Amino acid sequence: MTDLDPAIAARLKRTAEGLVPAVVQQHDTGEVLMLGWMDDEALARTLETGRATYWSRSRQEYWVKGETSGHVQDVHEIRLDCDGDTLLVKVDQTGVACHTGDRTCFDADLVLGDG
Repeated sequence: MTDLDPAIAARLKRTAEGLVPAVVQQHDTGEVLMLGWMDDEALARTLETGRATYWSRSRQEYWVKGETSGHVQDVHEIRLDCDGDTLLVKVDQTGVACHTGDRTCFDADLVLGDG
């Protein structure tokens, strides 16, 4: 188990399950790729390895993005929002980010107007 820096841990506001949402963005284009969930361990592993690690709520286990698919996320930067309840993870995405095979999980348009 990897320990998260206490100063960082103190700033995080977690859900009742101990999770923080992580919005994942392509570092050079700003394209929003996906939303993942991190607990202290997943965040610590990500900071230590430079590879995005998340907590799977459905499988109840950690997963390193691209570990089996090869569609890895090399982390360039992580920012904590002003409220401490959301992470912004800026990555260099290799291949697709979505499990459906799309580049981004946000490909469905639900906005009104020209969006």
